[in-house]
Amino acid sequence: MTFTTTAITAKAALLHAVGGPFRIERIEVALPREDEVLVRMVGVGVCHTDIVCRDGFPVPLPIVLGHEGAGIVEAVGARVTHLRPGDPVVLSFNSCGHCHSCEKDHPATCAQFIPSNFAGRRLADGSTPLSKDGADVNGMFFGQSSFATYAIARALNTVKVPGKAPLHLLGPLGCGIQTGAGAVINSLKPTPGDSLAIFGGGAVGLSALLAARAIDVDKVFVVEPNPERRALALELGAAEAIDPRDGRVVEDVLKELSGGGVSFAIDATGIPAVIGQAINVTLPGGTVGLIGVPPPDGQIPATLLDLLVKGVTLRPITEGDANPQTFIPYMIDLYLAGRFPFDRLITTFPFEQINEAMHAAEKGSAIKPVLVF
Repeated sequence: MTFTTTAITAKAALLHAVGGPFRIERIEVALPREDEVLVRMVGVGVCHTDIVCRDGFPVPLPIVLGHEGAGIVEAVGARVTHLRPGDPVVLSFNSCGHCHSCEKDHPATCAQFIPSNFAGRRLADGSTPLSKDGADVNGMFFGQSSFATYAIARALNTVKVPGKAPLHLLGPLGCGIQTGAGAVINSLKPTPGDSLAIFGGGAVGLSALLAARAIDVDKVFVVEPNPERRALALELGAAEAIDPRDGRVVEDVLKELSGGGVSFAIDATGIPAVIGQAINVTLPGGTVGLIGVPPPDGQIPATLLDLLVKGVTLRPITEGDANPQTFIPYMIDLYLAGRFPFDRLITTFPFEQINEAMHAAEKGSAIKPVLVF
């Protein structure tokens, strides 16, 4: 690392064109403004959203993506009081901090969520803390752009964590794992006597399973076509893991296993037909949590009359309805107590192998890739 009076040099994975690849290049990272934090990255998760943005979800290019960062604070701005150099931290999603939702400690439904996380710039003045050879590089992706050895984050999305936790593995707690776990603990809030069906056994769906087991929900069913992920779901405490491609009707199987239907369901796929299955298997008065990213033109495969007659609630959930400042430490406490083994979902890759990690996530050979520095 080289300091100047205004910036440091860093290595970053730059995305120059839709579809990639990412290229490791030297960039300059400006020192933090008064409400910002400079973090030396230790590990960063690869999330489905990074892949979607690489492949065409509208973000400005060139850009440094990455939004599941974990590292060590190197410097803080003048107005930052809850952090100091040397603190281990996890970086989470960005929010405005002052809208109706943010003021009620619910930043996941921030009124400025999309621009705050996808604009590639500071909303206040349109600037970016990143540059290369004097030219701007878009950054502040999810308030961090953590596919780099150093990142500028906002103080409000930087969470201090216990030093005894494995810092290089903690980054996914800032998004993917938070999304699945929070959907259960914060949004649906099942009790031990309830039943839960989870459609999709990727990082988000299996995090939902881990959370349900952490709060002692016994009847958790996972629907997932990948046999290795079904096997892992059973190891992690699922009552049953169902193959949706084995020729049986998924709804019939789930109703038989659950005694007529489940209290709650979670869709982690975003596939409309699968959401229809989740609705059909949920008992009257139950809730279906929608956390998978659907296609832009995706429609709910149910009529209003269907929902009215059945009394099922559809609950869209963003970032697990979490306030990262409190929920990330809560998940770490569960992990340290042996009740939330999220590390079972992680495969590590050297940072320089980011393209290989992306490919592993896409083909399903890694549930949650984490790049280590």
